[in-house]
Amino acid sequence: MTARYGIYFAPRPTTSLWSKASAWLGRDAEDGQALERPMLPALEGLDLDAMTADPRGYGFHATLKAPFELAPGCTEDDLLAETSRLSGRIAPFTAPIAPAPLGPFLAFQIPGPSPEMHALHSLCVCTLDPFRAPMTDFDLARRRKAGLSPEQDAHMLKWGYPYVYEDFRFHMTLTGRIRDDQVRMKVLSALQNHFVAETGPTLFDNLAIFRQPDRASPFTVLGRFDFGEGTASF
Repeated sequence: MTARYGIYFAPRPTTSLWSKASAWLGRDAEDGQALERPMLPALEGLDLDAMTADPRGYGFHATLKAPFELAPGCTEDDLLAETSRLSGRIAPFTAPIAPAPLGPFLAFQIPGPSPEMHALHSLCVCTLDPFRAPMTDFDLARRRKAGLSPEQDAHMLKWGYPYVYEDFRFHMTLTGRIRDDQVRMKVLSALQNHFVAETGPTLFDNLAIFRQPDRASPFTVLGRFDFGEGTASF
């Protein structure tokens, strides 16, 4: 099986945002270790393992360039080196985050416009695309089941992911789909209380590469790269 790589923002392991969110998901993507979820009395009786199963496999992160296989002729070391160079051209910035609904999911989101985040996303999508292998027929068919717009389908064919540029929504996923509206709002309230100290201005200061060795395995952190002095042209 072929490995996949995602270009993400991930809070540093020393931050409370990383440690608390990883514990909520039940796994630390830095070292791959299972974690004990904190007790949230308001959610007693809910199957939180099932509710967090999908994001647990991906690890706590915000997608900047969606997972891809390496293009022919490109190596993992090549990707690491280019991501390091790119990170050095980006200046750190802050933006507020808070748990909120994203359709049937719950995720940390930026509640208003963030030109810096959209610029960072755009730069990652474009600059690192030469490392991406073309999508397989399987992945194309899987994505198209979501009912993409013509513009989203065109983005998928060009960039390997339909939700880019104008369709990009910053999010750090906390749950899988919660179809019951009342349950979703109950979980949201509990998470807003649990993460109250992590809600608000957040420093974005690095890119992380997550690696998945095969489709049946979880993602783990392959490398982190600090932002630099901000010489990138957006």
